[in-house]
Amino acid sequence: MPMLSLTEENYLKAIYHLSEGGAKPVLTNELAEAMCTKAASTTDMIKKLSAKALISYEKYYGVNVSNQGKQAALLIIRKHRLWETFLVQKLNFTWDEVHEVAEQLEHIQSVHLIDKLDEFLDFPKMDPHGDPIPDKKGQLKLLPQIGVDQLKAGYQGIIIAVKDSDSSLLKYLDKIGAKPGKRIKVIAREEYDDSMEIVIEDKTVFISKDVSKNILVTI
Repeated sequence: MPMLSLTEENYLKAIYHLSEGGAKPVLTNELAEAMCTKAASTTDMIKKLSAKALISYEKYYGVNVSNQGKQAALLIIRKHRLWETFLVQKLNFTWDEVHEVAEQLEHIQSVHLIDKLDEFLDFPKMDPHGDPIPDKKGQLKLLPQIGVDQLKAGYQGIIIAVKDSDSSLLKYLDKIGAKPGKRIKVIAREEYDDSMEIVIEDKTVFISKDVSKNILVTI
């Protein structure tokens, strides 16, 4: 696996996520927008990652991760999610505090350290936000899931993850108790604005569509 700079790792991880794990190509402008950079800078980075055989690029079609790039991206994601788990479980960070810190820690290069961290945490399967943690072989177990905004009244199930890592959203979800592992029931949907009445455990709350689409449940 070639050595990557911090910026190269950030781009590779972004391509992996935007491509939905390699399922579809990512347009240059889409990548530039996600990275908050100019298209020219993004094109230069695409050339660098392509030269290292981590991505494939076809003009007018887009960019996607290669098999080698996918494994590299999954290692970065593994480090990020293990560090988030460590920060919450062992250092008592709240789940809305850990993303930015883990963004820094994910660039530590020692694979041995990360494997030891995984062992120390007793090989967790999910991070604090419900996202699956790739194992040391890069295997990622994805569970079928759907946003609460897509559900009909009467649905009952378990929250398995949250879609967005925005701090203000996570603080709100914490306030209403909408965290992975909690039972949820959809009571009613308001036709006017798609807001919803739901029950989390035994607590009735009303949530907007923006909130409901970020709560993911089993299907």
